[in-house]
Amino acid sequence: MHRVTGFVERLRAEVDGDVLADAASRALYSTDASNYRHVPLVVVRPRSVDAVRAAVGVAVEHGVPVTHRGAGTSIAGNSAGAGLVVDFSRYLDRVISIDPVERLAVVQPGVVLDRLNDAARPHGLVFGPDPSTHSRCTLGGMIGNDACGSHSVAWGKTSDNVRALDVLLADGRRFDTRTPPPLDLPGVDPAWFPALDRRVSGYRLDALPDLTRALVGSEGTCVTVLGATVELVPLPERRVLAVLGFDGPYDAADLAPALRELDVLTVEGLNASLARAAGQLRLLPRGESWLFVETADESAAHRAAALAPHSAVVTDPARQRALWRVREDGAGLATRMADGGEAWSGWEDAAVPPERLGAYLREFDALLGRHGRRGVTYGHYGEGCLHVRIDFDLARGHRSFLEDAADLVVAHGGSLSGEHGDGQARSELLPRMYPPAAIEAFRRFKAAFDPRGLMNPGRIVDPLKLDDDLRVVVAPPVIPTRAALALRADGGDLAAATRRCVGVGKCLNTAGGVMCPSYRVTREEKHSTRGRARLLFEMLGGRVVRDGWRSAEVRDALDLCLGCKGCKRDCPVDVDMAAYKAEFLHHHYRRRVRPAAHYSMGWLPLWLRLGLVNRVSARFARFAGVDPARPLPVPVRSFQSRFPGGGDGDRVLLFPDTFTNHFEPGVGLDAAAVLRHVGQAVEVPRAAVCCGLTWFSTGQLGVARRVLRRTARVLRPWTRAGVPVVGLEPSCTAFLRADALELAGDDPDVTALAGAVRTFAEHVGPLVEPRPAAGGAVVQPHCHQYAEVGLDADRELLARAGVEASVLEGCCGLAGNFGFERGHHDVSMAVGDLTLFPAVRAAGPDTPVVADGFSCRTQIRHGTDATPQHTATLLRHRLGL
Repeated sequence: MHRVTGFVERLRAEVDGDVLADAASRALYSTDASNYRHVPLVVVRPRSVDAVRAAVGVAVEHGVPVTHRGAGTSIAGNSAGAGLVVDFSRYLDRVISIDPVERLAVVQPGVVLDRLNDAARPHGLVFGPDPSTHSRCTLGGMIGNDACGSHSVAWGKTSDNVRALDVLLADGRRFDTRTPPPLDLPGVDPAWFPALDRRVSGYRLDALPDLTRALVGSEGTCVTVLGATVELVPLPERRVLAVLGFDGPYDAADLAPALRELDVLTVEGLNASLARAAGQLRLLPRGESWLFVETADESAAHRAAALAPHSAVVTDPARQRALWRVREDGAGLATRMADGGEAWSGWEDAAVPPERLGAYLREFDALLGRHGRRGVTYGHYGEGCLHVRIDFDLARGHRSFLEDAADLVVAHGGSLSGEHGDGQARSELLPRMYPPAAIEAFRRFKAAFDPRGLMNPGRIVDPLKLDDDLRVVVAPPVIPTRAALALRADGGDLAAATRRCVGVGKCLNTAGGVMCPSYRVTREEKHSTRGRARLLFEMLGGRVVRDGWRSAEVRDALDLCLGCKGCKRDCPVDVDMAAYKAEFLHHHYRRRVRPAAHYSMGWLPLWLRLGLVNRVSARFARFAGVDPARPLPVPVRSFQSRFPGGGDGDRVLLFPDTFTNHFEPGVGLDAAAVLRHVGQAVEVPRAAVCCGLTWFSTGQLGVARRVLRRTARVLRPWTRAGVPVVGLEPSCTAFLRADALELAGDDPDVTALAGAVRTFAEHVGPLVEPRPAAGGAVVQPHCHQYAEVGLDADRELLARAGVEASVLEGCCGLAGNFGFERGHHDVSMAVGDLTLFPAVRAAGPDTPVVADGFSCRTQIRHGTDATPQHTATLLRHRLGL
């Protein structure tokens, strides 16, 4: 311990950057997107190249191994280490320069690929390799793995697109790989290496004397990359996507090599299991396997399409993006089998010569069958690279399968890895692919740069065992994991729920969708969906994050979770961090005094019903855990007391949620007017009803369950009669449709209510006669509706009303009680500044701003001068009621 303390103190004294040795940080960096777990001694986030040199120097002096990290999306276990982890993504993330004439860019290792391409695109250029993680993967990580992506058919691997590296040796020497110092490099026999474009396993010694290409793909085992000069390629003026459907599961693999004769940019394959997991079969032509063939020329796309029995040529960019999303989310989607079983990486990117792919795939499926395993396959078929997640029992039979799979791929002239590198998952298998002389040459190559073996040890050379350090084996739960919520998708097991996160890091995206607003404004891993899932996993394991449900580390990480549920829609494996947060808070504060906001905001429906919230009490809100910078809304005469009743036609029950009822009854009156206009007999219950969401979101699950059940009983006469229940507040509607079943799904009244609930747009849309066009509107969707219900009905209703909707992406930032709680105001407003506030301010003064969520409307009022309205209000005006 004294040695570790001295090491950390030296780093803090000599390194300009963040030196993180706390339990939470070590837990966050204990794994990447692989199956492996290595808890680091310390994590450093250097602010400069000199800081990197200082950190590595201190580590070498103390004999501490060094592991480099970008986005932490390595699937082979390349970027988790037990010594010093250097995270380049936080600060060393700049594009230094772009030379459009020479088509070169100089970058720091932590720059995200999409950011580089955003800088290059105005010059008509891009960096060719594009892994599916392009929105968060870093150039340093791509260089470490020799990443490829879907366009490698046209533009090659990363090693084909790097001109030079600025590197640091463990002994402190720094050099440009075009002008290296004398190095004792091994001799090479070209016969050692299979003739294969997608050969990523082992060191690329056949590239010598080109040291730059030889070091790309060395997985941080030889040098520290401080910067890179990379080559750019012309951006195609147009992209056309041909989607080819085949009747057999192997037909796509059989045809893929022939498509390389055409002028294509990609030849990607997927099977029916992945398409079904994505829920996107409707987007695809008929088939059991498919090829996505992208070209820059529509005639080439039609020639490709003519080779398949079923096909579609897609020119619309929006539809192309929807199709590519299925493929890009594959690494996450494939982690769950159709029956809910878990599937794992470990043999996820082997490659064979493309002409052998069909035969290899048939034999690989037979191998799966012999081992009693199942897998979901997809991949870069045009280059013979196959991705698969397999339902391994990681405690038994894992090794024997990988050894047999390695022998199979070698028999087909292939490579153990075609994209992700060897890491801990495959390094031990390299002697099955290479002769002893090659393995000895690999050792000599590493020793030329790192004679003490401190750079990412255990990968490629002197490998760690492939079945050691498996995180689900070495860190099993030590506290009960049966959840108070049903967690139906995971059998009620919180441990299984935390394992949904496999680390692909889509929550690190900084644009698009909703997930994860707190990460987008803090850029801190612990405030991402992945970081929180990782901390919950480690909390259950009890080795690094201790104190179980009382863990301060988990509490602090969840504190900035807005509970927006964006992850439930945007995460490829449907992580529902809002539910996990509710579960944690339920246990964390059990039989303990809670934060004041849990009593004030969590019990708000009751205080409103008792008349205890008014202008006077609002002045003392700061004593109730409310941030003083956030003005509280003041209740008015309730909607239930104002509701006039009436209307002829089919019965419909309008749900008087707390926010509509007490704060904005006009929304309820507008909705009732519209419903009557379209021939509905509108009813409203006289008794107080509440879904229980405010108690749920603060982890008061027992109270939430009682409130929900009482409401379901009150509404029983309507639900038993088959009367639709129309909700106006999206958070309540979504809660009744989904979370209610997690909270009290065993109650038949709750189940009936969940089945009866409709959104306003779902119910009214089909009943409204189309109206002539009447201009546009800026629309802020509620995150819970986005996650649980979707927005199709709202888009259709607005279109029928003649409104051209500009639907925004991203969370508003208020998120129910979150933005009101003390200490959350700045983060809440920063989230609003990402998308919502700029879009509202840019809208014309006569452009309606539509937001159905009460919290969204409140945030818009607090952050802009606009007066937002509910869809029901807009529609009433459009109908002239």
